[in-house]
Amino acid sequence: MSQRQSWVDTHCHLDAPEFERNLSQVIDVAAENGVKAILLPTVKASDCDHVRVLASEYAEKIPGLVYTLGIHPLYINQARESDIAILKDQIEQSLADPRFVGIGEIGLDYFVEGLDLQQQERFFHAQLDLAEQYQLPVILHVRRSQDAILKALRCRKIPTGVAHAFNGSFQQAEQFIELGFKLGFGGAATFERALQIRRLLKELPIDSIVTETDAPDIPPAWLCEEGIAFNEPAFLPRIANVLAQIRGISSDEFAVAVWRNAMQVLPRWSVLLAGKPILNLALKA
Repeated sequence: MSQRQSWVDTHCHLDAPEFERNLSQVIDVAAENGVKAILLPTVKASDCDHVRVLASEYAEKIPGLVYTLGIHPLYINQARESDIAILKDQIEQSLADPRFVGIGEIGLDYFVEGLDLQQQERFFHAQLDLAEQYQLPVILHVRRSQDAILKALRCRKIPTGVAHAFNGSFQQAEQFIELGFKLGFGGAATFERALQIRRLLKELPIDSIVTETDAPDIPPAWLCEEGIAFNEPAFLPRIANVLAQIRGISSDEFAVAVWRNAMQVLPRWSVLLAGKPILNLALKA
């Protein structure tokens, strides 16, 4: 892979407990491997201040380190109704921060057992309302819930967003794209048995695809083969190289495309990086 490539990770939980002890090293290694932009989504209202501080603290190492604010569906059982008001206040505080780029991670999870479905839906719809009110993109958790999320999106005017870790049907993918969304692909596609994900990656329009790690989750195939269940943003270039091979294009071409896609779907990110000399020459051409 070219040493001049610049990679963008549109979904990485740098605030996860797994990174707490060696976060500076994790970020250093990611930067050394060409990861120049990382989106850090929030999962709980109580984490908003911490995420905002992290994005600022490590900005010199990762020029494109940004964050979104939201309440993750897997944390709904811990959430309180007052968290929506807290989130709204946090959003308003962050609007002047150039590293704040949207609402997320929000959505619905119909896979994990024991979650209060009605509570999930209340929080999801309330957060979509905030995204519509402030005209902010959304980072969506769509596990086995694509149709319900598409229905909710059609009822509102959400500007753009990313369907994270997409694993739906081709028809569902097309519907998200029609609504102005990009689809996130990462380590799951590196498994040869992931036939549906690989088909989507190969056949969808190149301008609908963004790269992600979801670190520390969704480790790529080679880590799982070694018994390692821990992902890092530094692995993104190798993951992306596999994605490019599946797509049938060079990693250089793929790097340029996914960077452009990420900046397009999250315009505040593009504004933050405007004029900064971190992109490869192909992207500037």
